[in-house]
Amino acid sequence: MAFQQGLSGLNSSSKALDVISNNVANASTVGFKNSGTVFADAYASSLTGAVSKVQIGIGSAVQAVRQSFTQGNITTTSNPLDMAINGNGFFEVELQSGGFALTRNGQFNIDKQGYIVTPLGDRLMGYQVEDPISGDVRAPATVTADSFRTMVIPSTGVGAAATTEVGLSLNLSADAETIDGATTPLDPNDPETYSYSTALKIFDSLGKEHSLSLYFVRRTDVVNSTWDVYTVLDNDTATLPATPNATLNFDGLGKLVPPSDFVLTSNLGPDADPSVINVDMSMITQFGGKSTPRELTQNGSAPGEIAGLSISRNGTVQARYTNGITKDIGIVNLTTVRNNNGLSPIGNNYWVETPESGGFARGEPGNGLNGVISAGQVEESNVDLTQELVQMIIQQRNYQANAQSIRTQDQILQTLVNLR
Repeated sequence: MAFQQGLSGLNSSSKALDVISNNVANASTVGFKNSGTVFADAYASSLTGAVSKVQIGIGSAVQAVRQSFTQGNITTTSNPLDMAINGNGFFEVELQSGGFALTRNGQFNIDKQGYIVTPLGDRLMGYQVEDPISGDVRAPATVTADSFRTMVIPSTGVGAAATTEVGLSLNLSADAETIDGATTPLDPNDPETYSYSTALKIFDSLGKEHSLSLYFVRRTDVVNSTWDVYTVLDNDTATLPATPNATLNFDGLGKLVPPSDFVLTSNLGPDADPSVINVDMSMITQFGGKSTPRELTQNGSAPGEIAGLSISRNGTVQARYTNGITKDIGIVNLTTVRNNNGLSPIGNNYWVETPESGGFARGEPGNGLNGVISAGQVEESNVDLTQELVQMIIQQRNYQANAQSIRTQDQILQTLVNLR
């Protein structure tokens, strides 16, 4: 009997050493999850079914090899597409061989077709939609099964956009002197003929840049102070209107009295479409001190190509373009299962679904129990080398002890053989 018990102990310790060695070998593998050996005792079955009070076990057996899905340390890399999951969930990839797999290894790059892929070339899954008119790829407003697809970075940039909205947020000095328009007409080249000026860039339908200059002339300084507003395009005084584009009225508290906007119509270029620009001046005030701009905005842009990518903690992939535009082009998917230990490891840091794991539950990072994304970082292996080396020594001692029990049984049998 001791031979069988000792042999089972040797087999169990050998299996445990295999598991420990695999953990140690993968201590530097990104996204690796360490495993532990689950042992169980073994008893022989009785033919009669009776229970013996002196029944002795026949050794041990390995009941399971169970992975630990605890969080690994997160370390920074130089690749902006690298991602670490901080919390629950897995990246889901479409295998080149067909089907889907899960991984915690967030080392991603872009292949020649623009897809976000693993080092093996398997494509990352996420949420994107394609504009039916422009063909632009963007992030969906609402994540749905219809928008679940392989993540691709658009090969084309963004087209030109004509300026249609201008927003002015500034303060006009309440201390400014009035200028009589009848005796001192506005001359953009003479600062004595206006109270304040500012300028900003705007764009025509072809994406060509133009200059929009605005001149503010204070006309009265009574309780309801008034200012005239004039515009000049591309520093060409020929575009100066004969009458003001708008007149601003302020109350005694320095607040603008509506209406506070005007529409500017112009042909900015011979080949461009006519421009119709709504100028919003609702954020203009009249307080003491200097006339100063707070923020000047417009919604036009020149054409641009992708200059870089960034990924938010909620998985939103944002493209930065050479014209300063940023656009959300997709959302990374995180997948969870009810039983992580039911997943089947297939190598290359991949797991696949089994009946024991339960089906895939897909969603956005940070949604519900899903973890969040740390971009430009990866999750290290959760192997504790100190603990593994201690366990290695323990299993080595167990192996030696089981070998000793076999040796002892052999000596006993040898003694019996030598009896005369």
